[in-house]
Amino acid sequence: MESEIGIRVMKSWWLMLALVLAELLLPSCGKQAKNFPPDNAGVRLDSTNLPIVWIEVGGDSIMRSERIQAHMKIIHNGEDRLNYADTVAHPGQHIDYDGLISLRHRGNSTYNESPKKPYSFRTLQEPLKHGGKKVAISLLDMNRDNNWALLAPYADKSMMRDLLCYEIARPWMEFVPEGRYCELILDGTYYGVYILCEVVSKGRYRLDLQKPKDSGDALTGDYLMEVDCNDDVTYMSKFHPIANDGTPLKDYCIQFQYKSPDYDKLSKQQRRYIQNRIDQMEAALASADFRNPATGYRQYIDVQSFIDYQLVMEACHNIDAYRLSGKFYKRRDSEDPRFKMVVWDANQAFGNCNIREGWRNDTWVYLSNDVMYQEGEKYLMPFWWQRLNEDPDYTSVLKARWAEYRNSNLREDRIMATIDSLATVLTSCGAEQRNSQAWPRWGVWVWPNKYVATDFADEVAHRKQWLLERLAWMDEQLGLETPEDRFSQLKTEN
Repeated sequence: MESEIGIRVMKSWWLMLALVLAELLLPSCGKQAKNFPPDNAGVRLDSTNLPIVWIEVGGDSIMRSERIQAHMKIIHNGEDRLNYADTVAHPGQHIDYDGLISLRHRGNSTYNESPKKPYSFRTLQEPLKHGGKKVAISLLDMNRDNNWALLAPYADKSMMRDLLCYEIARPWMEFVPEGRYCELILDGTYYGVYILCEVVSKGRYRLDLQKPKDSGDALTGDYLMEVDCNDDVTYMSKFHPIANDGTPLKDYCIQFQYKSPDYDKLSKQQRRYIQNRIDQMEAALASADFRNPATGYRQYIDVQSFIDYQLVMEACHNIDAYRLSGKFYKRRDSEDPRFKMVVWDANQAFGNCNIREGWRNDTWVYLSNDVMYQEGEKYLMPFWWQRLNEDPDYTSVLKARWAEYRNSNLREDRIMATIDSLATVLTSCGAEQRNSQAWPRWGVWVWPNKYVATDFADEVAHRKQWLLERLAWMDEQLGLETPEDRFSQLKTEN
């Protein structure tokens, strides 16, 4: 297996070299020379209820594979107060950040298929030429860290899918990213509405992961891995994905990326440990005795964490769930020897996809391998999720947990209020209108939309109806009583 990894390291190195060379040659070519400006680069921002983010790169090309140095300034006068782009006419505004960052493009489909590009940035204490020491900063009232993302909702015309997914998960999971809407101005050009967001990382206020060592308990953690594509150094699962009838799909494999520590920061002992631990977990799931409480899968996975991940991803009907950006982590054995899941990336969720039955609200995503196989999708889901749902004990807990969700933040009135609140933030001072002027898309199909809304109100109304139907379908599948009965039960309990 080490030799296979070595081959993949070389492939990854050559791929990275090719990307760097390509990006170095691109500055003279078309839009990249101007860092992919919006369709309408003349939109003016005067005042907004959203924080204003200025990034200055001095005309340099922002690349995907390598970070460049930039300057970032954020005006954020606080909730219910306007922020003004003209800082001379409006002095004394609250400056949330004013300093150096290292900047690059991020994302896979959100980068490749969208003209509105997302960014990854690190807050810096010193310039890159002097070492680029990072500094942890609180941005927009979120916890301190140096690792951030600027998500660029484009195909998601509601601009709320990621945040809505995170709000569904927030009460239940150990860590869920926070994000704040903002409006971005890059080198003086208005780029529209972005989401300044925490990323899933090792930081103290994120997953709070310790650095593993080479022996003893410290060898057993902490590690952050990800089921994803093979665009980075990966470890290959010994088990193939399976069809709905359980048949192994032997032409396909599952890849695990090393997210923290990165592959090149792991020692040979650490790589072998986390590889073996994944092997053990998968072997336990695949065994005939997988339900055994002592020797089965429960010694390797946090069942509640996996159930919460499944319920959130299924409520969103996220077709990228389980198989892409499928992040999971393990702490030291002395703290918890089991793998836990964490949510990330829902821009194609909530019916926003016209392939792989992504528009439907009446199917289980974890049973989508058959459809994806038929459509020639390259990346399928690990067999874990079908196997877990074959265990009556697992599904019993899953059903009980779903009832908790539906009596809490996924109650119809509460989740509709969450959508309304996000919509109000985007429309009350014209942010959505400015974004739509910069990136005109209403009434126009963009990849991978299924529903083509005529305007923002239409998009939000469709989002609500789709979600209500999805919740009702899951209630039926999971044996939950009618909403009226649930509300009556909740009032009685209170």
